[in-house]
Amino acid sequence: MSALRVVGGQRLSGEIVPQGAKNEALQILCAVLLTEEPVTIHKIPDIVDVNKLIELLGDMGVQVERLGAESYRFTAKSVNLEYLESPEYRKKAASLRGSIMVLGPLLARFGKSRIPKPGGDKIGRRRLDTHFLGFQSLGAKFNYEADSQFYNIDASNLKGTYMLLDEASVTGTANVIMAAVLAQGKTTLYNAACEPYIQQLCAMLNRMGAKISGIGSNLLYIEGVERLGGTEHTMLPDMIEIGSFIGMAAMTGSEITIKDVRIDMLGMIPDVFRRLGIQLEIRGDDIYVPAQEHYQIDTFIDGSIMTIADAPWPGFTPDLLSIVLVTATQAKGTVLIHQKMFESRLFFVDKLMDMGAQIILCDPHRATVIGLDRKYTLKGIKMTSPDIRAGVALLIAALSAKGESIIYAADQIDRGYSHIVERLQKLGAKLERIDADA
Repeated sequence: MSALRVVGGQRLSGEIVPQGAKNEALQILCAVLLTEEPVTIHKIPDIVDVNKLIELLGDMGVQVERLGAESYRFTAKSVNLEYLESPEYRKKAASLRGSIMVLGPLLARFGKSRIPKPGGDKIGRRRLDTHFLGFQSLGAKFNYEADSQFYNIDASNLKGTYMLLDEASVTGTANVIMAAVLAQGKTTLYNAACEPYIQQLCAMLNRMGAKISGIGSNLLYIEGVERLGGTEHTMLPDMIEIGSFIGMAAMTGSEITIKDVRIDMLGMIPDVFRRLGIQLEIRGDDIYVPAQEHYQIDTFIDGSIMTIADAPWPGFTPDLLSIVLVTATQAKGTVLIHQKMFESRLFFVDKLMDMGAQIILCDPHRATVIGLDRKYTLKGIKMTSPDIRAGVALLIAALSAKGESIIYAADQIDRGYSHIVERLQKLGAKLERIDADA
């Protein structure tokens, strides 16, 4: 297990380029299974979960060619379905929650698949019902083997239909879309997730020959086609990294330019950070964050305490609530953070309180943050990262704190942020990887 040693209190400066979007990568990579023709993908993030999925695709018989640091060509001409029966597949797929995304493409193209119960961050219950109910609506038959913990699905006769998803799940929507593009007839998908990642997937599939309309809304129409061809696709920059860098700049009082952010795809993210009092300048497709000694949290029009809550897109993404929370600890004012979509993502605030932050954890979903306005600097401590997003929030806190912090289980952070140590060092941050057992 790795750890990070962080010496806080350093002013950072310079430019930083966000990686490709992790959450987009997991579904885009699985979409290569829909065709036997080559698919070239650019801006693939070099992170553990994505690399594991690429390795899994290779093990399934997909030809993988690395064209550059962030570019690959995939050719799924000879997919080996027998590999799905192997112990190696069970081990690899069970360790990667993103492996659930291979189901839709395999069902659409081959009419069957199986997958072990996936893993993932311990951020609360993350059920798979949306995926399976969607497949079932298309005509798939599935069963769960409790002893082996395998899901087996027979989709030999997929037919388009009308379906109302039980929740606007991003991965569930993506999986159902990929199954429906090769189904017979027309599928109407209501209450579909409409995140930029879904928009990107639909645009890519249409370039491959799919017929999807309603892109960007929660009502999609999918006309099934007989086959899909190859294409070339460039992924969006990771909006979670972009938000993390905004919060990091504010917490450390630093002047940072975040390059190539695709402003048109960030939704309300910039505005939410502006509500915390953070100054942002949009310069072309870059975000410039000037050094600020102080930033003040807005109130509602009637003067009541600001509430920032997550919601399905175009609402505020839950992956950035931990960043908003930690950033608010050094603002002037008070804010209520309401995490509606997951019940355990606020269970890292005790570590921030140990560092000196003033936070009231109201319940598993709500925390009230009383900003210190930099009158009291956070102090460095030893702590453990519980998951990817909380881990980066703790890293931001450590970068702003007085003294040295040690963050254990830092490999959690590596699962979401590629080469984060090296990139932050270039901005002037003092941090390094160490052996957690040393």
